[in-house]
Amino acid sequence: MDQETRRELLKLSWSMHDEVEQAILQDSAKQGDDNWTEKQKLLLADMSLHLLQTALKPNGLSQEKLKNNLNAILTLSDDFIDEVDLRKTADALYGLDK
Repeated sequence: MDQETRRELLKLSWSMHDEVEQAILQDSAKQGDDNWTEKQKLLLADMSLHLLQTALKPNGLSQEKLKNNLNAILTLSDDFIDEVDLRKTADALYGLDK
C-alpha cells in the first residue's frame, strides 16, 4: 500500500472514530440496562478502529499497542461469543492465563 493511501485511510479512521466516540459518550446505558448491548457494540467498533490505526501506523507495528487492541477486542467480544472463552485468550496475551 502506498503512503498516500495509508494516510487517507488513517484520516478516515480518525473521522469514524470521532463519530463512534461521540455516540458512546452520548449513550448513558449502564450494565444491566436494555441498551447496554448496543453500547458494548459501539465500544467494540471503537476498539476495532484503534486496531486499524495501530496496523496502518507508519514506522512499524507496536507489539504493545497491538496486544492492548486485541485485549480490548477479545474482552468486549467475550459477551457476544459463548463457544470460546475469549477473556482467557485475552489474558494469554499478557501471560495471565497461568
